[in-house]
Amino acid sequence: MTTVGIDAVEIWTGNLKLDLPGTFAPEKGEAPEKYTKGLGLNASSFPDSYEDIVTMGANAAYRLMDRKGLEPEDIGRIDVATESAFDNSKPVSTYIAGCLEQVYENDFHHANKGERKFACIAGTQSLDDAYNWIRAGRNRGRGALVIATDTALYARGDAGEATQGAGAVAMYIAEDPDLVELSADQGYGSADETDFLKPNQQFPSVDGKRSVQVYLARMREALEDYESVAGDVHPDDLAFIPFHTPFPGMVRKAGLLGYRHITRDTAIEDELAEEIGRQPRKEAFDDEEAFRDAVREYMDALKETDRYQEWYAETIDPTLTLSREVGNWYTGSVHIARVSAMKHALENGRDLTGETLLVGSYGSGAQAEIHAETVQENWAEEIEALNIDGQLEARYDLSWEDYEEVHDAHNHDMDVDVEELTTPHEEFVFDGWGRMGERKYRFVE
Repeated sequence: MTTVGIDAVEIWTGNLKLDLPGTFAPEKGEAPEKYTKGLGLNASSFPDSYEDIVTMGANAAYRLMDRKGLEPEDIGRIDVATESAFDNSKPVSTYIAGCLEQVYENDFHHANKGERKFACIAGTQSLDDAYNWIRAGRNRGRGALVIATDTALYARGDAGEATQGAGAVAMYIAEDPDLVELSADQGYGSADETDFLKPNQQFPSVDGKRSVQVYLARMREALEDYESVAGDVHPDDLAFIPFHTPFPGMVRKAGLLGYRHITRDTAIEDELAEEIGRQPRKEAFDDEEAFRDAVREYMDALKETDRYQEWYAETIDPTLTLSREVGNWYTGSVHIARVSAMKHALENGRDLTGETLLVGSYGSGAQAEIHAETVQENWAEEIEALNIDGQLEARYDLSWEDYEEVHDAHNHDMDVDVEELTTPHEEFVFDGWGRMGERKYRFVE
């Protein structure tokens, strides 16, 4: 059977940088450690005044197509996942296709285009759609362009303001992929929740504490559902676990919860029992609250064991390196985590060929998905081709005054003209408004 998966990936980060410990924390009167250690963030990427979800998505897609030698006729569908859309009818994919047609001789008129919405999980759902389309034999030998693009901005003074971020991830989904093969097995956890939502508004309404609880609950359900079809997951079978990463601090909680689950009834639990006892079993307690207290006590002890800390350092922490520098990209964040892990392996001389990634995606509202990916033999060449380090280094470092101005410029409720802080080069830029209020774009040589 022909394999289907991610053949190539490209990243485009916002051209501005907000230093959280150095710029944000002093203005908030907070200790830098609140952000670097608590949230696990060093900086946020931010869009310049000429950037938005279309330019970032188009720039990532163009870089991918150019590097892989792809032409419009090689693309059978363009799916954009975003929760930052600005039109309730016209999908962002049409804007991005229009941008790309400025630099290609041919057009995308015969490519199916769409837009996916389910908070941050939409990027993974778009991967699923592309996978199913190819598996169904409807692709006519073509691949799919999946783009996750967002400006994850919060209202000024909101508790989530420090987790902001902006950027895009473009992925080419095809047969016989060079990067990872997607598994056919998936697990889901889904429920009607109101942890994070945007009811016809730009900035989100967030119940922070509830959001963490829902994230963990849905992830647990998804893992249980995945194991019901794929079999038990064992920690020694996994190279990395890229999670949806609103901020690294939340992934620390998910990693601990997941480790407790996948070590239950294994030799690892037996070995740990000599140090911290066995995991509490619900049937051993008459009282639900007593059981929960026992679980919390066990988790606190588990977190301090050398066995868990070594596993976390090898399997989870490498997925967070990029997120620490760019913040939350909503639909792109789990795909940033995948790249971060594989980049870590490349830089440390580890051959991932044939190894397994267990990917944990999540979207508020709420749904989680767990699936496995098998790393392909050409993965290193694909990751080595990325220039994410150069992009991060080239970002303009915002002063607090700069930040206030550019935040206002991206606030849809404000009519603010802000001069660009960087000079665009070989990229798509916002170029004003059309006759029907549509956004216009052009390519800058």
